[in-house]
Amino acid sequence: MNILLTSTGRRTYMVNYFKEALKGIGQVHAANSVETYTSQLADKFVVTPLIYDNSYIHFLFDYCLKNNINAIISLFDIDLPILAKSKQRFADRGIYLLVSNYKFTQICNDKWLTYKFLIKNGFNVPATCLSITQAQAALEKGEIKFPVIIKPRWGMGSIGIFQADNDEELKVLYKKTQNSINDSYLKYESSQDPEKSVIIQEKLIGNEYGLDIFNNLNGEFLTCVPKKKLAMRAGETDGAEIIASAELFKLGEELSFFSKHVGNLDVDCFYTNGKFDILEMNCRFGGQYPFSHLAGVDFPKAIVKMLLNEKVDDNLLKAKVGTIGIKDLVPVKLK
Repeated sequence: MNILLTSTGRRTYMVNYFKEALKGIGQVHAANSVETYTSQLADKFVVTPLIYDNSYIHFLFDYCLKNNINAIISLFDIDLPILAKSKQRFADRGIYLLVSNYKFTQICNDKWLTYKFLIKNGFNVPATCLSITQAQAALEKGEIKFPVIIKPRWGMGSIGIFQADNDEELKVLYKKTQNSINDSYLKYESSQDPEKSVIIQEKLIGNEYGLDIFNNLNGEFLTCVPKKKLAMRAGETDGAEIIASAELFKLGEELSFFSKHVGNLDVDCFYTNGKFDILEMNCRFGGQYPFSHLAGVDFPKAIVKMLLNEKVDDNLLKAKVGTIGIKDLVPVKLK
């Protein structure tokens, strides 16, 4: 059993988690468009073409055949729709792509589609506008209030995210977000609709929470790990505490039902005005998963067992409530 992790970036912990899960039965291969420290931790490492390169899928396909890869797992949002469209091609050669269907990967990557999906299925979400004129009209009518958050519609991390406290800032920062998109890799996704590539949301005031919602390979619910976020850095969870919350667990179960996602779904939400509002969803292992892993769950091991058609032990899905984790910065020598 050999697994290829694509777009590994700096997620060295995911390489280590899968190496432990495959210990004695297979290897972890890591792939990225530039060399990172994962090249030293994985059993094998390869530099790939850029995700949007026409040769990207062919390169991965050829690599999998030459290296007896049994499954591919991506760690980056932009990778997911491209892989999803090629799922059958790989399956025909016995290679499983652990990725949700194409439609849901698009919903998660597009924050406007995320908003519409959540509204349609009865979830609480922050008021969201798709243009500055729409936002100005809603502000004038009192439908939303300052402060508002301006962000790329197809965004990752903290690129191009700003808070506007008044109309003057809204105009300036809206333009700044557009510039941030054009100056980064976000321009590729945003080219789908350049004139509507920025969204404006009413800022949620309250405590922030996160969910790891884990489904089996058929998109059926297995478990949900709720956590209270203690610190954020560059749009990623930097510290968190595992909590017991029947309300959040049920929220995760309901999202699983409507999404039918495969593997892990990373969800951000806020508790505000007596309810949980969902902010974003990522249908992959996200930056908050390490805190679930530290608390005793082992989704990588569960995935390996599912790929081998083995029973997933309950202990792989149970997190110890009260576990607190933080991320640390450790310099490493690449060469």
